Amino acid sequence: MAAFGHTFPFYAGPKPTFPMDTTLAVIITIFLTALVTFIIILPGIRGKTRLFWLLRVVTSLFIGAVILAVNFSSEWSVGQVSTNTTYKAFSPEWISADIGLQVGLGGVNITLTGTPVQQLNETINYNEKFTWRLGENYAEEYAKALEKGLPDPVLYLAEKFTPRSPCGLYHQYRLAGHYASAMLWVAFLCWLLANVMLSMPVLVYGGHMLLATGIFQLLALLFFSTATSLTPPCPLRLGTAVLHTHHGPAFWITLTTGLLCVLLGLVMAVAHRMQPHRLKVFFNQSAEEDPKLEWSPEEGGLLSPRYRSTAESPEPQGIPLSEEVSDVCCKEEHPGDTNCAL
Repeated sequence: MAAFGHTFPFYAGPKPTFPMDTTLAVIITIFLTALVTFIIILPGIRGKTRLFWLLRVVTSLFIGAVILAVNFSSEWSVGQVSTNTTYKAFSPEWISADIGLQVGLGGVNITLTGTPVQQLNETINYNEKFTWRLGENYAEEYAKALEKGLPDPVLYLAEKFTPRSPCGLYHQYRLAGHYASAMLWVAFLCWLLANVMLSMPVLVYGGHMLLATGIFQLLALLFFSTATSLTPPCPLRLGTAVLHTHHGPAFWITLTTGLLCVLLGLVMAVAHRMQPHRLKVFFNQSAEEDPKLEWSPEEGGLLSPRYRSTAESPEPQGIPLSEEVSDVCCKEEHPGDTNCAL
C-alpha cells in the first residue's frame, strides 16, 4: 500500500539538476572570458590589422571551444519519444511522458519528463547520467540506480547499456567513445601547436597543424560512426512507442569544425605558395620577415620602430659644387698642385 501521498517509500524524489552540464558550462565560461579579454584590448590595435586580428582570435577560440566541449558532450547520438508507459515497479499506474536518450563519448544521459509534470501526486522530472569512462564502473552505477528505485523507463534504458545486456550497446558505444575521444584530444593538441606556430614566422607549419586538427576531428567522427554501426540497432520499446536514435548536435558541429579546419589549412598552404606576402600581411608579419626592410630608430624609437625599404632610402647624389668651393677643396687635398687654380 502506498504511503506519504501515494508515493512508495523506497523511491527517492527527483534530484535538482543544473540547466546544463557543469563541465560544458566551465569550458564555455573559460573561452568566453578569453574572448571578452581580447575584445577589451582590441581598441589598442591600429589600422586594418584590428579586423584581421579579431577574425583570427574568434576563429581560433571557436575551434578550441568546440573540440573541448564535444569531448565532454552527451549529445553524439540522441533520441526522444512521447509515450504512455509504466512509472514504477509493482504498480499498475501509467503515465504520459517525454523520454530522452543522449549518448556521449563517456556515457549516457536519460531524461524523463511527465506531460504534465505533475502526475500521480508527484513531480515527474528526472535527469540521470551513467558513465563508462576510465575509472568509472557502469555496472555499479546501474546497481545504485536499482537501489534508489528510479522509474521504470530510466532503468529500462540504462539496462540496455549494461555490459551483460544482449544488445551489446555497452561495448559498441564504449569502444566508439574511447577512440573518438582520443582523436579529439590529439586534435586539441594540434590546435594548441597551430596557435603557437601562427604567432611565429612559421605560418606554413601553422597551416599544416590546422589541417591536422581538422583531420583528427574527422577521424573521431569516422571511429564513432564505424563502431556504432558494427551491430544492428537494438529496439528500445517504451510503452506504446519505440525510441529511435540518430546523430546529435555534437556530431554535426564536430563535422562542421573539422571541415572548417581542413579548409583553412588548405587555404593557408595555397596562399603560402601563391601569395606569401598577403598571408604575412594578414598575420601582421610582413615587416619582420622582409629582408629588404631596414629599421630606422630615428623615425619610431625603440618602443615603436618603423620600417622602410632600402629601395626607398635616400642615396647620396652627385650635387655639383661651386668653383670657389672646388678650389678650396682642391688646395686642401693637393697643396702643391698648380692645376688647382685653373
